[in-house]
Amino acid sequence: MVGIVKDPLYLEHDPGGYHPENPDRLRHIYSMLPSIDRDGIIYVTPRMATHEEVALIHDISYVEGIARTRGSLAWLDPDTSTSPRTYEASLLAAGGCLSLADSILSGAAQTGFALVRPPGHHAERSQAMGFCIFNNIAIAARYLQATHGVGKVLIVDFDLHHGNGTQHSFYSDPSVLYFSTHQYPYYPGTGWYEETGRGDGAGYTVNVPLSYGMTDDDYLFVFREVLLPVADLFRPDMVLVSAGFDTYRNDPLGGMSVTEGGYSAMTEMLLGIARKWCRSMALFALEGGYDAAGLARSVKGVITTMKGDPAFEYVRKGEPCREVVEVVANAKRALGPFWGKF
Repeated sequence: MVGIVKDPLYLEHDPGGYHPENPDRLRHIYSMLPSIDRDGIIYVTPRMATHEEVALIHDISYVEGIARTRGSLAWLDPDTSTSPRTYEASLLAAGGCLSLADSILSGAAQTGFALVRPPGHHAERSQAMGFCIFNNIAIAARYLQATHGVGKVLIVDFDLHHGNGTQHSFYSDPSVLYFSTHQYPYYPGTGWYEETGRGDGAGYTVNVPLSYGMTDDDYLFVFREVLLPVADLFRPDMVLVSAGFDTYRNDPLGGMSVTEGGYSAMTEMLLGIARKWCRSMALFALEGGYDAAGLARSVKGVITTMKGDPAFEYVRKGEPCREVVEVVANAKRALGPFWGKF
C-alpha cells in the first residue's frame, strides 16, 4: 500500500502576493490525485506534531517563537513569512510526516508521500529560512529513531536547492546519512563536495553539486554511480526523501531539465534501495517545485511508480554529459577517505 497525506489546512499557509511557495502548488496536486486509481492507496490522516517532537530538531525557544505568530502576519527571514494559520499548518506538516511514518512502521503502508507545506529542508535549528518553518524530514528521522527504534536513516534530497538545515541537523551523526543533489552555485550557498560531516559524522554527508541544465540521464548517472554504492555501504534501516521538483524542466526558479519520467526513474531507484535494505519502507515529503502543473504531473509520476504502474516513462536520450562525469569523480574523491574506492 502507498500512504498519502493531504489536508486542507496545508492550503491555509499563505505567504501572499506573488510568492512562489503558494497554496496553488498543493491545489494542483490535490486536484490531480483523483486521476490515480485508488486501488493500493490509503489516505493517512495527519496530526499536529507536539512542541516536544519538533524540538527533536529545533530549539524549543524557536518553536515557541513560531507559536507566538499564530493569527498574525510576520516576516521570519527575507523569503519566509507567516499568515494567520501558518503555525498550525507547520505543526501539521511535521506531524503529517510523523503520521505517515507511523503508518509505514505499522505495516499499513509500505511507502508513502506526505503532500504537505510549508516545506522544511532549509529550516535551521533556530531559524526559518527559504520558505521553510520546521524541518519536516529531519524531525521525521529523529522521531523514527526515538519512537520506533529505527537505527540508520538515509535521507535523499533531490530538490534544486541544497538542504542546509537537514545537513546541519545531522552533520556529526553517523546514524543519519544525508545525500543531496542540488544546483550549485545557487541558494543557499552550501553543499560543496568537501562538506562531508564532522567528528563521528565524517563521511555521512554526501553532496553532489550540479551545474545548470542537468537532464534525466545526468541525475540517474549520479544516483547509479554515487547514491547506490554509498547506500549499500551504509545499509539503511529506513529511506526518507526530500522530494523537491524545482529541478523540473519548466520550473521558474530552476535551471535543470528533469522530466516526469526522470522523477519516476529516480523514484524506482530509491524504492530499490528500500527493498534491498529497509523492507521496502520509504517515506517521501514534499519540498520545492514551483511550476504548479508540472509539479502535479511529477508527483503523479512518483506516486504511480510507488504503486508499480508509472504514469510516465523514462526515455534515455543519451550519455551523461561531460560535466556530470567530472562531478561524480569529484564526489567520489571527496568520499574516498571515508568509504574507500567505489
